[in-house]
Amino acid sequence: MQRGRQPLIFGEVLFDRFPDGNVVLGGAPFNVAWHLQAFGAAPLFVSRVGNDSLGRRIRDAMRAWGMSSAGLQLDSQHPTGTVEVRFEDGEPAYNIVAERAYDFIAADTLPQLTPALIYHGTLALRAATSAQALAGIKRRFDAPVFLDVNLRPPWWDPQVAEAALDDARWVKLNEDELTLLGADSGELSERAGRLQQQHQIELLIVTRGGDGAVAFSADGQSAETRPASGNTVVDTVGAGDAFTSVTILGLMLDWPMQQTLERAQAFASAVVGVRGATVQDRDFYRPFIEQWELSAS
Repeated sequence: MQRGRQPLIFGEVLFDRFPDGNVVLGGAPFNVAWHLQAFGAAPLFVSRVGNDSLGRRIRDAMRAWGMSSAGLQLDSQHPTGTVEVRFEDGEPAYNIVAERAYDFIAADTLPQLTPALIYHGTLALRAATSAQALAGIKRRFDAPVFLDVNLRPPWWDPQVAEAALDDARWVKLNEDELTLLGADSGELSERAGRLQQQHQIELLIVTRGGDGAVAFSADGQSAETRPASGNTVVDTVGAGDAFTSVTILGLMLDWPMQQTLERAQAFASAVVGVRGATVQDRDFYRPFIEQWELSAS
């Protein structure tokens, strides 16, 4: 990794609608980009919004947060994305509305840059137009890929997921997704090892909810972290995205694997203490910035 280069964050931006009537800006790639901006990484966020009130709210929020809108496209035919969030046994469940603007990201309107890495999830691959745009971005920039697996039925295809794994240097998923992708027997290290070997993954991170996360590197090393006891939990929406943002930061700044995991877990534990996946108070980030000696935006 070369310091100073921007991460390119590709995928959905949308509004999460909660049962209590709250409407919160989100979408995994957007959440990751939002946190990276606060930490000073100046990401280029590539997505598409509708020419509607929600789209204007997204553009205004990005501008106020200091994020570049050079990769944000405007769509006059498709509305901005929305998700209905409900909670089942304390865990979030999602109704992700189809045919939204982020399903139609175009590949030919990107600014010039040499990205440090390309981040994407699996949801933005559900539509052919955005999937083709991402493929074009990968060919154009030839940068290492961080894949954030997010298998939301019915919005994923096994063949598409397998191809995305083949393209990725680093992968983050949860234990259920590890099973869905075929690594369904044996100890966690054995299951992770099979997936790594099959797809030549340099670093595989398996998140385990309240039990933390385990990382496995291709050279046989591993690291594990668990959340501190007594954390306040308001909701877990966006916890994985918070974890991912700090993992990406660690990759860009060459932090050791164990330190990266611990810092990612600490930040994710803080995010579950607030409503929704994004935080608009810069003071929220300040303790992490100071402790990690970052130069924030």
